[in-house]
Amino acid sequence: MILTYNIANDEITLGFIEDDVLVDTVRVSADIKRTSDEYACIFGGLMELHKIKPDLLDGAIGSSVVPTLTETVRAALEAVIGVRPHILGVGTKTGLNILTDDPSQLGADLVASAVGALKKYESPMILVDFGTATTFSVLDKNGSFIGCAIAPGLSLSAEALSSGASLLPHFAQSTPKKCIGTNTLESMQSGCIFGSAAMIDGMIERIEAELGMNTKIIASGKNAAAVTSLCKRDIVCDDTMLLLGLAEIYRKNQRKKKQ
Repeated sequence: MILTYNIANDEITLGFIEDDVLVDTVRVSADIKRTSDEYACIFGGLMELHKIKPDLLDGAIGSSVVPTLTETVRAALEAVIGVRPHILGVGTKTGLNILTDDPSQLGADLVASAVGALKKYESPMILVDFGTATTFSVLDKNGSFIGCAIAPGLSLSAEALSSGASLLPHFAQSTPKKCIGTNTLESMQSGCIFGSAAMIDGMIERIEAELGMNTKIIASGKNAAAVTSLCKRDIVCDDTMLLLGLAEIYRKNQRKKKQ
């Protein structure tokens, strides 16, 4: 079994992969104030709760977009499982052909998600990730990563709206019954939720126009299902791509070591 994990701005996700199957996941809120000992206690306790024995793990690999947490979490997991995790970064063999201006600038999470998507789906593809930012990763018909678009995420947009306008309150991001709001709360919810769905449809249309072809659309992230259900396009929701992609990258690098 392989432990894969991703450190995002809001949470840390651990995945346990066996024979290309994601058998279990664990999620922990990301907090830069926690020490490696604190994280070790949390990870160890959750693994025990999920009945995952550390001695069953053959190795570990992680991706991170929070540099201040990268080594803290790595040390914590090493203490729990007795194996030092590999960190996806420059020099890691991924098998992904990246055609951006500077491949080293591409987020490790986007790389891993693309690798995972290519194992499950056929290109061309657009991968939409709903996180702190909403990202659109574009894979051409050959499976090459040709670029992406980055927009503010749903939570970030809602917080900016409430914080930046003194008369607008903070609100829960739930889907209103209709697009035309008849009070302040419903109007803000409509703008965020329906507006996000319209943005997704519009961006997909523009990206496909540039590619000159239709694509497979796969979405991931905690708001993916709620927003994509309102989109006009047929979108598949799949939260396994990143963790499965990390497992594939881990295997590629293990084979490289043996050669």
